[in-house]
Amino acid sequence: MNATTAAQAADIVAALLFIFSLAGLSQHRTARAGVAYGIGGMALALVATVVVAGRGISAGAVTLIVIATLIGGAVGQWRARKVEMTQMPELIAVLHSLVGLAAVLVGWNSYFGVEAHGAAQTEVAHDLLRIHHAEVFIGIFIGAVTFTGSIIAFLKLSARIKSRPLTLPGKNILNLGALAAFVALTIWFTLSPGLGLMIAVTVLALALGWHLVASIGGGDMPVVVSMLNSYSGWAAAAAGFLLNNNLLIVTGALVGSSGAYLSFIMCKAMNRSFFSVIAGGFGVEAVAGGDTEQGEHHEISAEDSAELLASATSVIITPGYGMAVAQAQHPVAELTRVLRERGVDVRFGVHPVAGRLPGHMNVLLAEARVPYDVVLEMDEINDDFGDTTVVLVIGANDTVNPAATDDPSSPIAGMPVLRVWEAENVIVFKRSMASGYAGVQNPLFFRENTSMLFGDAKQSVEGILRALGPADSGSAAPRSGSRPAEQPAHA
Repeated sequence: MNATTAAQAADIVAALLFIFSLAGLSQHRTARAGVAYGIGGMALALVATVVVAGRGISAGAVTLIVIATLIGGAVGQWRARKVEMTQMPELIAVLHSLVGLAAVLVGWNSYFGVEAHGAAQTEVAHDLLRIHHAEVFIGIFIGAVTFTGSIIAFLKLSARIKSRPLTLPGKNILNLGALAAFVALTIWFTLSPGLGLMIAVTVLALALGWHLVASIGGGDMPVVVSMLNSYSGWAAAAAGFLLNNNLLIVTGALVGSSGAYLSFIMCKAMNRSFFSVIAGGFGVEAVAGGDTEQGEHHEISAEDSAELLASATSVIITPGYGMAVAQAQHPVAELTRVLRERGVDVRFGVHPVAGRLPGHMNVLLAEARVPYDVVLEMDEINDDFGDTTVVLVIGANDTVNPAATDDPSSPIAGMPVLRVWEAENVIVFKRSMASGYAGVQNPLFFRENTSMLFGDAKQSVEGILRALGPADSGSAAPRSGSRPAEQPAHA
């Protein structure tokens, strides 16, 4: 078997491993195996690429490829070990930007390698040059949009810029005009390629990517992360066409299609229009939110909270990004264990877009060894709040905001939320009365059955645990209504 045949076989195996990886990542119990499949597939793909690239080029060039691969792997491992779970959304946004930038560079390199030298000096037949022209232009456009869009997403997620949507005059016309200009430039470039058109489409796409994501509010940022994941996949697929790399085409298509489907599911969960979100909030006008209080709030201490929980029959915990920031998942898991040992039915209600990354809360709870069987999705638990004694809202805000159902003028109007206010008592863990990430004040904070427990969420939960003390030796087992605990492996 020669090197080319071996590389093609490796590409097929790597593609299958990527498919197995996506399948494994769809469930908690198989997620670790899914990650292992993905790592194996990528390692195999890198080896096959280096083998193919090493044919016909100097030993020095091969050495540079190996060095670049080792440096990239070392940087990736360093970042993976250093990054906190709260920083995962912005890290993923940065990684998406690198994929977009790579697609832009591949497109430019392909232009200088083919079009700039003419068909006579290349192996590209003259009748295929126009197809190649279009591939170059589309690849650069998708990559540049992904690059600047991901940078803006990173800046919003890391709070380096405001999360509120940018509303320029005629923003929808600007987006549509940019797309129309791209189509016109693509036709022009296909017929008569030139360096000026390459510069024009790159600048146009960079500006469009910036404007698309800047026009999307913080409440929709989890969808944006998923959407950019899709964009990066299509950018990789476009680069695969330019590099004549079938594995890159397959991998990009897998990432692009799965990211688009996830974005669609999340839009349904948020009652958002999929096309309006990917078009930069097309047809959605920003409504000023703010921190204006809507009445008087009631404060509660950790000791009083413990007393309320000790007498409760059922408790639902709704986590949010604030729990991740405070790294409170382990004390929350301990509180769950203590309450269940006292016979309290404890469950978790997780909104589809809780946190700033799909599945963010589920990973944190699994890391803290919270049993999978008590972690329920919004649709599974929303009808149970009316029969619940106490709801603990730990770091959540927009996902428990009654304005989504009560106020048609709210920026989050129509978004399905956890109806925590239907419970007998609600305790909100929060640092202050400030509005949430979407910039919308929450009327929940001022309801009669809501009490605010101010402070760091981790310290507040630890204070409740101290007040509760150890469970009674004769405590009842968890109530019959709750399923047996199943301890997951560490995430």
